[in-house]
Amino acid sequence: MSLNNNQKNKSLRFSFLDGIFASAMTGFTQEYFTPFLLLLDATAKQVGILNALPNLFASLIQLKSADITDRLGSRKLIIRVFVFFQAVLLLPMVSIALSGKVMPSVFIFVVVLFASSAAFSTPAWGSLMSDLVEEHKRGEYFGWRNRMLGFVTAGSTFLAGLILQQMKKINIFYGFAILFGCAFLWRMFSWYFLNKMYEPPLVHKKEGYFTLFQFLVRLKESNFAKFVLFVSMMNFSVNVASPFFAVLMLRDLKFSYVLYTLITITATLTTYLAISRWGRYADKVGNLRIIKFVAPLIGVIPLLWIINRHPLFLFFAQVFSGFAWAGFNICASNFIYDAVTPAKRTRCISYFNVFNGVALCSGALLGGFLVGKLPSFFGYKILTLFLVSSTFRIFVGVFMPMKLKEVRPVEKISNIKLFFSIVGMEPLLGIERKTIRY
Repeated sequence: MSLNNNQKNKSLRFSFLDGIFASAMTGFTQEYFTPFLLLLDATAKQVGILNALPNLFASLIQLKSADITDRLGSRKLIIRVFVFFQAVLLLPMVSIALSGKVMPSVFIFVVVLFASSAAFSTPAWGSLMSDLVEEHKRGEYFGWRNRMLGFVTAGSTFLAGLILQQMKKINIFYGFAILFGCAFLWRMFSWYFLNKMYEPPLVHKKEGYFTLFQFLVRLKESNFAKFVLFVSMMNFSVNVASPFFAVLMLRDLKFSYVLYTLITITATLTTYLAISRWGRYADKVGNLRIIKFVAPLIGVIPLLWIINRHPLFLFFAQVFSGFAWAGFNICASNFIYDAVTPAKRTRCISYFNVFNGVALCSGALLGGFLVGKLPSFFGYKILTLFLVSSTFRIFVGVFMPMKLKEVRPVEKISNIKLFFSIVGMEPLLGIERKTIRY
């Protein structure tokens, strides 16, 4: 029996409340794992490992996510169990912060478990949400949802930075213990609201099953498989440099926690200010059209940090970064929902995340290996690494999307008109401003 509109609306409300607390948890953790590892006297190579291994294990564990979901017949059960486990893993982080004398490798191990537990439930969550949101509303809805939750993430990230700055006068390790302890509470509230969601029946069809090997065999002919390869290569190129922006700011440029936080959340805020607009336009002109437009822009981001590292200039660079990533993130997610049938969606999301996790891991490991061996550029080896990453990004962003095809009828639009429409200087015909209500 399928869900009626009332059940769907209730589920979306509970999902949004879950998202609020999950975003608060993210704000208190995601941008502070690297600073905490640096506090434990970790090397740049260990920072690379911190950003590599969680992605690797989080991706590999999803190889079985779809199988177990099909066997249990419930996506919600998978989500409940592994989200709870993720919350519990924040408690060892509190203990590590209170002790203040733990080896970096121990903290990395806990973060790996933390990331893997959440990742296992991701395909099930994506499949569940795609059933709850109407196909023609996905860009608008997820754009709106991500924007609202992005404000929560940015606000909690800023609050966490203030806590650390104040606790630095007392005991900075206790400051991180407060962050991880609050994150545990936020995730438990999130878990409570996830439990209250309704779940449409999961129909298991034999034709929806295919192995990872069968997926790999179709790389040359499958549009979706080519899309997965493109996004994976982009993430590989990005993660060559991405883990080391925090190292540059905190270790090399000696930024305070507050300044580090402000620069970090500038990109986050911009992303979520723009993401709803990108989502509405993607519903009309197509997800792939926007991806082709913003992918090369992502390649320019590291170059801005090479040009100038003054905080005011970096705020501008982060605005540019957030604008580009907003379009890429929302459209990459929604392209999956458009490109695959509901029966195959959980498995496709799993394989998509496997490829991307391996790519993120490989990029971070390569970056960690190169950062100590590259020559200095403007006095910093990390800037040379940024140049390498930028070169990879531009090549992938320009050439790989040429082989991809849009999967639904869309309107055509030029790059110039698309740009001016997005920045608000020219309205796009046929798109109305709407407010999502519950």
